[in-house]
Amino acid sequence: MRITYCASCLILFLLTSVPELKAQPDFGDIQYFDEKVFDDRIKTVLLHKEGWNLSYPVIKLKSSDRLILKFDLLGNNAETYYYTFVHCDKDWKKSGIFPNTYLNGYAENPIEAYRRSFNTTVSYFNYSLSFPNDRVEFVISGNYALVVYDAQNPSVPVITKRFVVTEDAVSISMNVGRPLMTKNNDTHQQVTFTVSHPGLTFNDPVRTVFASILQNGRWNSARTNLKPDFFGTSELKFNSLSDKNIFSAGNEFRYFDIKSIRYQSEFVMRIDYVAPWYNVKLFPSENREFKSYFYWQDFNGKYYIAFQEGRDSDTEADYVNVFFTLPSRQPVQGGRMYVSGALNNWNYDNSNEMTYNQAAGQYECTMLLKQGWYNYEYFFRRDNDISGVASAFEGSHWETENDYSVIVYFRNPRDRYDRVVGYGILNSSGKTGK
Repeated sequence: MRITYCASCLILFLLTSVPELKAQPDFGDIQYFDEKVFDDRIKTVLLHKEGWNLSYPVIKLKSSDRLILKFDLLGNNAETYYYTFVHCDKDWKKSGIFPNTYLNGYAENPIEAYRRSFNTTVSYFNYSLSFPNDRVEFVISGNYALVVYDAQNPSVPVITKRFVVTEDAVSISMNVGRPLMTKNNDTHQQVTFTVSHPGLTFNDPVRTVFASILQNGRWNSARTNLKPDFFGTSELKFNSLSDKNIFSAGNEFRYFDIKSIRYQSEFVMRIDYVAPWYNVKLFPSENREFKSYFYWQDFNGKYYIAFQEGRDSDTEADYVNVFFTLPSRQPVQGGRMYVSGALNNWNYDNSNEMTYNQAAGQYECTMLLKQGWYNYEYFFRRDNDISGVASAFEGSHWETENDYSVIVYFRNPRDRYDRVVGYGILNSSGKTGK
């Protein structure tokens, strides 16, 4: 039998057989990427370094560092989710560069690892993702937004999370202490730092080098676009010439433990089962605004998922209704009260807003939370205030233990994006971290 080859047919076959590489979704009109969950069915969104659940989402470029994303979809039906990455400038706006400039591999990929909950009253699917991976890796440093979206509606995100990829091309020496030149030296903390860059040249550091300072990993209270006060041949000093590096120290975070629903742990007043939910009522909280400082170890606002009676917290930990009460003779005027912390991505919305019960003389809030160990605080958000600093009911003390992170950005005039050339972290107690 004779076989005849047709060049045009072969080309047509190859073109129709190779899967089309889809373009990265543009997500509509989103230009500024924040930490948000857009679907009420999605709960317990965590992003941290692989092997360290309480770490901040920062990794070194071209290293073995990995980040882990986990989240739950409530319900009995799994859905198909995809993820992609958007490179952002220092202000978390789109850099405007093409994905192949900052990604090596596929611009969008499915989240393939998910499992159904086991023996829980609330059914859910637990999704997990590790990156960089064999499908995609990062080519340049910078601010990145991880965007998760439904396969059926790729232009609308369901989750946006921030993380940072650093070159570690500079070293950062930090100091956290009591402010010396302010009337708030009993309630605030000041962060000063020096950037050493012997292997990197900054020809015009005032115009090309910027820094951000985060307290406990929170972007809603970050000090951004800081410029060096002094600079030499191989050092940049960010000192105390302004109040931009001064933070309200706050207080140690409140906490509660719901790893088990079989017994009442500290601060848990009652556990009831009213089908189909378990309900956990916490003891009424005290007003700490005018109390003396008292130290106890906390997670600096974070939470840790755990299930005491099982082995796999990801799929065996249940969801319970947690009832918060904060006694107050009168509602505070001029704003709204929230239960605040990483338990709600430090956001302020209907899910964590407190309502005032006039008859009981207290603020109340109910949140659906996965079993674990939680930190939180009460935050009175004043009208037209976008900051993330607790004021009423908590108090603020310069002795409070906090984490402070410094991110150093460099905008080379020849580049079209902001590089992250350094990252440093220091606890106000003097301990370094990651």
